[in-house]
Amino acid sequence: MKLQPDKSDAQSLTAHGPGWVAINNEKVEGSVVVGSRGERFEWNCTRFDQLGAEHFAQLASLGAELVIFGSGSRIRFPQPAWLQPLMSKRTGVETMDTPAACRTYNILAGEGRHVIAALLVEPPEH
Repeated sequence: MKLQPDKSDAQSLTAHGPGWVAINNEKVEGSVVVGSRGERFEWNCTRFDQLGAEHFAQLASLGAELVIFGSGSRIRFPQPAWLQPLMSKRTGVETMDTPAACRTYNILAGEGRHVIAALLVEPPEH
């Protein structure tokens, strides 16, 4: 039996490395928000300690069923108060490191779910 991968129309995260991710093979340097329904914009933060409630309120306005927060090279959890706008809209939030968030986003987007990946892409350490 020949198996072929499902074809998805959602943009996908095709690669990642220190200081960058690739969206549909286009290298993007810096934090970014990517959605399965075409959402894509720069996320104005380069380090975890720059994040605040306003970053997550922005995500709540997108109306996704799930937000995957990629917290950078290691897993770090946002303050619970920052997530209140998402919780009030009954939007799920999952936190993981950015490489895991890229993989998880691709699976869920490929299933046709309305998912947002908010990816903290930190500059590489020298």
